[in-house]
Amino acid sequence: MRVVIAEDLALLRDGLIHILEAFDFEVVASVDTGPALLPALLGHRPDVAVVDVRLPPTFTDEGLQAAIAARAQVPGLPILVLSQHVEQLYARELLAAGVGGIGYLLKDRVSHVGQFIDAVRRVAEGGTVMDPEVIALLLARRPDTGPLDVLTAREREVLGLMAEGRSNAAIAGRLFVSEKAVSKHINSIFSKLGLPPSSDDNRRVMAVLTYLDQ
Repeated sequence: MRVVIAEDLALLRDGLIHILEAFDFEVVASVDTGPALLPALLGHRPDVAVVDVRLPPTFTDEGLQAAIAARAQVPGLPILVLSQHVEQLYARELLAAGVGGIGYLLKDRVSHVGQFIDAVRRVAEGGTVMDPEVIALLLARRPDTGPLDVLTAREREVLGLMAEGRSNAAIAGRLFVSEKAVSKHINSIFSKLGLPPSSDDNRRVMAVLTYLDQ
């Protein structure tokens, strides 16, 4: 798979290249600024991009904005965003398009090589990957009332695992239930959240957006 990397810290950028190449990814471009990222994404159209949210020159959200701009021109372009801290807005903006692979990991996750590579592959294949720590912290910030209150405790648990990008089979294995039971919970979640009929992938993303909006 062809990869574009955007990371301003030279040591981390070199580490990402080394890790990815060790697992047979081809790094076709690596940039260290926001202005350089968009042309790299549009020029190479990689199978997946690994992008730091905060890049020079202002270290605000150049990486995120370049990724969003690239996806506007190349719908579904798979993007895995790395962030030093949990920012709810980043997750929501990335998922808003509802098309193509999207991931949001904390930078610390890179040191867990197996998990990181798994996330890169899942995003490249069109999946949605959310860092478990991001989900946990967002849940901790959730107000006492909101749309998710209509869900049962088990349904909220299933939705949290959906937000991490897990498949029905993976959720079933995590919760020690059957895939049929997971499917039933997910259909109930869609119904209770008032998500209209559409592709399952799109409804999963909309459910996750509702989850993150709390």
